[in-house]
Amino acid sequence: MRAPLAMTRSSIVAEARRWIGTPYHHQASVRGVGCDCLGLLRGVYRAFHHREPEPVPAYSPDWAEAEGRETLAQAASRHMIAVRGRKFRPGDVLLFRWRAHLPAKHAAIAASPGTMVHAHDGAVVAEVAINGWWRRHLAFVFSFRDICD
Repeated sequence: MRAPLAMTRSSIVAEARRWIGTPYHHQASVRGVGCDCLGLLRGVYRAFHHREPEPVPAYSPDWAEAEGRETLAQAASRHMIAVRGRKFRPGDVLLFRWRAHLPAKHAAIAASPGTMVHAHDGAVVAEVAINGWWRRHLAFVFSFRDICD
């Protein structure tokens, strides 16, 4: 097995940006072919660790609403470090709620203090502004455990 690559905030952002243009495809995680928001995170993780963080069961588009648990945040906490508050740095993982009473179910990677890379249903992976709507719906921030800088 190959040794894990050194992770820096800039290398995480660079890897996330390599996924830009990948079409949205529910449950997929193949750069250039298709991914969803979780697939993007899994792909970036694999680029550094050469393995999946953990097996991902099949999930429906409404999985968070159906379960009513913070499943995505719980999984992130098993592999990353929770960041207090809503302050984030480039390379951090951002989790969003679509509505205040629902569990977080959308993920992105902060690319700069004002942008993020994410996969959104009906679009391709893109780097977008973290505008007011995104900031209001930000629920959790996590940092990868092995960041060197």
